[in-house]
Amino acid sequence: MKKEWFASWFDSPYYHTLYKSHDETDARKAIDGLMRALPVQAGARILDLACGKGRHARYLAEKGYDVTGLDISESSITYARHFEHERLNFYQHDMRLPFRSNYFDAVVNFFTSFGYFAQDRDHLASLKYVALNLKPGGLFLIDYFNAEYVRSSLVRNEQKEIDGIVFHLKKNIRGPFVYKTVEFGTGGRKFVFRERVRLFSQEDLRAMMEQVGLSVTATYGSYDLSPFVLESSKRLILIAEKI
Repeated sequence: MKKEWFASWFDSPYYHTLYKSHDETDARKAIDGLMRALPVQAGARILDLACGKGRHARYLAEKGYDVTGLDISESSITYARHFEHERLNFYQHDMRLPFRSNYFDAVVNFFTSFGYFAQDRDHLASLKYVALNLKPGGLFLIDYFNAEYVRSSLVRNEQKEIDGIVFHLKKNIRGPFVYKTVEFGTGGRKFVFRERVRLFSQEDLRAMMEQVGLSVTATYGSYDLSPFVLESSKRLILIAEKI
């Protein structure tokens, strides 16, 4: 069976090269802003869903939380496990499957790590298991892009040189998805990877959350918790409570 696009791309070392600008400093700054909107106490259990190599999870653990990181990428989790300790654990896991029940005080999903599936039933299943992971009254924070801003500001062709590799990026919108093609050559080989992310609106996400027992309590447009403005906010950050 052919791998889903994210399974192969996220396991590639070149994915981490292309997005290396999203480093530890970037993660810490975002978390310092966002956690002001998430009223959980030190020692609370937090699930970092789609944690990648764990940069957000590591910082949350430094801040005194009991953190579990989940990601579908085997290579990312293998790397993240080098940093495990008594308050920080990582597991390879598909968010469309159950993990724990009524266990976490909060679930966080950073940096548009959602919307990757071809079918909305898979997105809904992921949210259903977010709700299952949470204790009653637990909180879910999702940091997504603002689909309206993506539509209005899309750069269709771009070139980036990183670590001696020239990445050619092509983006387009077809139907409810934004697509990115990543082409580059290195080591005498040519590579082509493709990304696909669902253009969920605020209303789309709210409606899906309500179906699974999550009620949105706050909405922001950036990591400094400024108000969400449909036409100009780059981010769509929602906080929801498990009913």
